[in-house]
Amino acid sequence: MPGLGISFGRGGATTFQQDLKNADVILIQGSNMAECHPVGFQWVMEAKARGAKIVHVDPRFTRTSAMADLYVPLRAGTDIAFLGGIIRYILENDRAFKEYVVNYTNAPVIVSDDYADPEDLEGFFSGWDAASGEYDTETWKYADVGDMPAAGHKEVVPKGVPPKVRGLDITHRKSDPSLQHPRCVYQILRKHFARYTPEAVADICGVSPEKFLKVCEWLCENSGPDRTGAFCYAVGWTQHTVGVQYIRSAAIIQLLLGNIGRPGGGIMALRGHASIQGSTDIPTLFNLLPGYLPMPHANHDNLSEYLRINSAGAGFWSEYPAYFVSLMKSWFGEAATEETDWGFRWLPAISGDHSHMTTVADMAQGKLRGYFVIGENPVVGSSNGAYHREGLRKLEWLVVRDFALTETAEFWRTAPEIASGEIRPEEIGTEVFFFPAATHTEKDGSFTNTQRMLQWHHKAVEPPGDCRSDLQFTYELGKRLRELYADSTIDRDRPIRALTWDYPELKPGEPDAEAVLAEINGRDLVTGKPLQKYAQLKRDGSTACGCWIYAGVYANGVNQAARRKPAREQHWVAPDWGWAWPDNRRILYNRASAAPDGKPWSERKRYVWWDEEAQKWTGYDNPDFIADRPPAYRPILGAAGLDAISGVDPFILQIDGKGWLYAPAGLLDGPLPTHYEPEESVVENLLYRQQCNPRRLEWHTSSNPYHRAFADPRFSCVLTTYRVTEHHTAGGMSRWLSWLSELMPEMFCEVSPELAGKRGLVHGGWATISTARGDIECRVLVTRRLSPLRVRGRTVHQIGVPYHWGYTGRVRGDSSNDLLAFVADPNVHIQESKALTADIRPGRRGRVRRAAVHGFPARPELGPPRDIVGLRPFKQQPLQHDPAKE
Repeated sequence: MPGLGISFGRGGATTFQQDLKNADVILIQGSNMAECHPVGFQWVMEAKARGAKIVHVDPRFTRTSAMADLYVPLRAGTDIAFLGGIIRYILENDRAFKEYVVNYTNAPVIVSDDYADPEDLEGFFSGWDAASGEYDTETWKYADVGDMPAAGHKEVVPKGVPPKVRGLDITHRKSDPSLQHPRCVYQILRKHFARYTPEAVADICGVSPEKFLKVCEWLCENSGPDRTGAFCYAVGWTQHTVGVQYIRSAAIIQLLLGNIGRPGGGIMALRGHASIQGSTDIPTLFNLLPGYLPMPHANHDNLSEYLRINSAGAGFWSEYPAYFVSLMKSWFGEAATEETDWGFRWLPAISGDHSHMTTVADMAQGKLRGYFVIGENPVVGSSNGAYHREGLRKLEWLVVRDFALTETAEFWRTAPEIASGEIRPEEIGTEVFFFPAATHTEKDGSFTNTQRMLQWHHKAVEPPGDCRSDLQFTYELGKRLRELYADSTIDRDRPIRALTWDYPELKPGEPDAEAVLAEINGRDLVTGKPLQKYAQLKRDGSTACGCWIYAGVYANGVNQAARRKPAREQHWVAPDWGWAWPDNRRILYNRASAAPDGKPWSERKRYVWWDEEAQKWTGYDNPDFIADRPPAYRPILGAAGLDAISGVDPFILQIDGKGWLYAPAGLLDGPLPTHYEPEESVVENLLYRQQCNPRRLEWHTSSNPYHRAFADPRFSCVLTTYRVTEHHTAGGMSRWLSWLSELMPEMFCEVSPELAGKRGLVHGGWATISTARGDIECRVLVTRRLSPLRVRGRTVHQIGVPYHWGYTGRVRGDSSNDLLAFVADPNVHIQESKALTADIRPGRRGRVRRAAVHGFPARPELGPPRDIVGLRPFKQQPLQHDPAKE
């Protein structure tokens, strides 16, 4: 996860997909990779053909499970217990790659005496404030080390903190290379995970000790100087109230086993969309600027304070002013000067939580006037669709840009509340503007894929009719805003007037996408030449760069993302196919692929090494290190910035150059992963008195009730959501296509034969699934792909539901996300979609939704909406009720 102080600290996967073929063991958890990422899965199959062990851990037996050497079913929402058990196994059986751990991680570092573990505090870390519901993280620091930031951190330093460079004294931290000190990170790990025994894993996850121990042994025996293992995950890990800590758990395992920065190792974050990675690099996130630079906060009084808080005393984040100033020069050009603080005050400042779910809650409370929805269908794809629709009804205006009239665009006339009569269209005051969008085949641009690689795609055909690209829409909107404010003398309008917004146009209104890429790459403002790498960025205003991690993608004036050199003409890393950030490095932190002396750990895992004769780092990949920094280099007392990076500090964006087994900063819910039950769970937390993540985000409103299992026994099953190959995310691109709709025509649920027999469910028949929020109906698929689990002496049944269907398109069905609650991870504000409580019963829901029972009359005279004819939104006619079509 980007910028959260986890052990590798940067956004994106630490490895690249074709490198999976070099793994000796691959653990896939939180993903059905074969079905959801089939192209990337080919490299898993190639690894298997070479002899690698493939493990799949998932609540359902899927196509991935079918190709694995070992399938391990577990209860949804318990992955930290499973992974924590692996960590315990490694530590208690002395299976860690000790030379790697001692030199490349913070295992030897001594932690403050003020730190207390959940083992000591009934499930809380030290610093918990029950009144505010937050942690004071001061007690999590290293011993005798002042305030220090995590890589790409976003936390706010309170006012009154002494004005010093953060982490300047990090090179003087106390440590014990023997790993015996009781307060060193290694021993804290041992204490923290001591109770995650195979028996505890069995009682929490429903996993047999035999299968669990086999996974542990396979990982350990396939890691070390001559062998490496890889992890693959997707939203099955992220969409939890402890989602960030899931990935932290995997990072700890991979660091202990020496699998980060090495071929066949790493952690592959599988993205569910072509440019999800690009959408976080050049962000659609409320609290980040491009390249994971934190947004200013309202309590940042001035630029110097902002830079002080976000700069580090050591490592490459010490160059933060260069990244920020170059971004401002890219955006505001000649108007960004030292006298204007480089335009710092022209940026919006965060005054609180402005994440997606908070925005929807504000919308439902009437706090928003307007809303843009671009490339999203949140009514189907996000939690609690009914709450989303409630918010949309409170707006003055809504703008939707998409390929088709999605459920979000049609909320006012075809939503379940309209069909049931709870709400009448004439009662909704929201004005909806629909703009038809061009598809990816109808526009130029880049994808940044799951392995941080930018690949350029060229327009194949012109978009038909009124369809426009996102680039053209945004460009035209920006030009109109500049015209609107051209004569304004108000200071707050100055950033719009100062914005650099001139690009060559391929046709009227359509800017050249390559010109935008060149601006993102950046240039030297003195020579006018494109930047070659991010190390060239300056803090004096002499460079401009739209995203510092993308510097070099247009090196030498050439679109590096458009390169397609055949594999037969280059070696296996294929550095001339596309371009990966940063600096075209395919494996992050690859200095760790060599031993402390700079030599490869083994010939079999040779990747990057120190060339003694040339006095530089070399190898198959672009070394992710200071090119001429020798392995023997050690910083002198008081060294700062890049000079503080020693020759054995591979993790160059972490302030101390080490992989963080323990995160002393950057996270809001604890420096170590801890097993908490999901917000809604059918069992109590076996390990701690604290049931759920105490720092989770909740939204308490009558439209978003939570199920408290021990006070309400109605919802006794575990529900999890997933996707299928035939449909894509919220269905806007797949449910409108006849051939995909024919392949997967109806919303369904998967249940075990045991649950079907217990509840009277018939294969192919109808079922109604209920949660504390509402009901949906779906077809029943009775399958042994889901099996009952034994958890603490009781049988737990799980229900699986895909999330692609909605009330528009060629094929329709109830949306599973209508069942989900608004509750989120505190670090990245992501919804918990993969584990909640539910009930299931045979039969259809009926036309009267459960919400209608509470005071809203039903309108059975309204039949279901007729099918929409036509492939393009701009050709469609208004829907009309036609009884003959019912």
